[in-house]
Amino acid sequence: ELYRKCRPIVIGDAACMQYALETAERIGVVKKGTLAVHLVHSVDEALFTFGSIDVYDLGIVTDISDRKFGIACPLGGEAAFQYVKKVIELAMEGQVDATVTNALSKEAINMAGHHFSGHTEIYAHFTGTEKYTMMLAHENLRVVHVSTHVSLLEACDSVKKDRVLDCIRIANDGCRSLGIQSPKVAVAGLNPHCGEDGLFGREEIDEIQPAINAALAEGICIPDGKPTPADTVFSKAIGGWYDIVVCMYHDQGLPVLKHVGFAEGVNVTLGLPYIRTSVDHGTALDIAGQGKADDTSMISALRLAHFLSKNRETRMA
Repeated sequence: ELYRKCRPIVIGDAACMQYALETAERIGVVKKGTLAVHLVHSVDEALFTFGSIDVYDLGIVTDISDRKFGIACPLGGEAAFQYVKKVIELAMEGQVDATVTNALSKEAINMAGHHFSGHTEIYAHFTGTEKYTMMLAHENLRVVHVSTHVSLLEACDSVKKDRVLDCIRIANDGCRSLGIQSPKVAVAGLNPHCGEDGLFGREEIDEIQPAINAALAEGICIPDGKPTPADTVFSKAIGGWYDIVVCMYHDQGLPVLKHVGFAEGVNVTLGLPYIRTSVDHGTALDIAGQGKADDTSMISALRLAHFLSKNRETRMA
């Protein structure tokens, strides 16, 4: 199905992919002889034929005979970081139409000396993108975040008018990129009951409401016209009241989305100059090499990347 829709190429190390393939064959996940690794050094050399895994080989990890599954290490972190960096370069050069990332070990890349908190920050850094946010999507439930991988204390401090307004704008544009002509945007409050008119905090009054007012003045549809309490906004979103929810911090929106669609959820970075989708889960190092990992989110990410790419072509035509 995927090869009928798009032309996938893996950016990584052919030696690692070959070892992974042999492991999958040995434990019975893949029938021996049905797949083969095809090493390339440019996108133009790829075959894009089902059964042949085109791997743009970076030659970072060449000998993995002494490696063990499920253990973060500096070499693995260096390799993973360079794969992501190369994907970004290819996209910026126009050699690929969309990028799809798998789970990334933040521990490993930091062990390798690359001090980023995740994919999103790497992408933003190497594209020079200042205004961006992470969107998680499952069917008609979509959430974006004012802050992501920071402490809760820092997350609260991040709730400022300009940042909230940026996220509202990016959320609106993100929905339009999905083909939603007139997106309905909900903005979650930070405090319980949206602060109860300042009784439980003033962020809604001092920061969030001014951002909403500015967005409304720009013509963005925010049905409630004010912050919506977080304890009701997601039920309404699932019920179709909104197309997307702007959340104030990482663990406000993600637990809900992962509860309703952990396996099928997709992560999209909005605000970048090109398409980036990803799985919505972590590395699951505890089951590495056992044939137990679920690829549903990766397939969903590939499908969405293809859809966004085609929709982008249509909008730019």
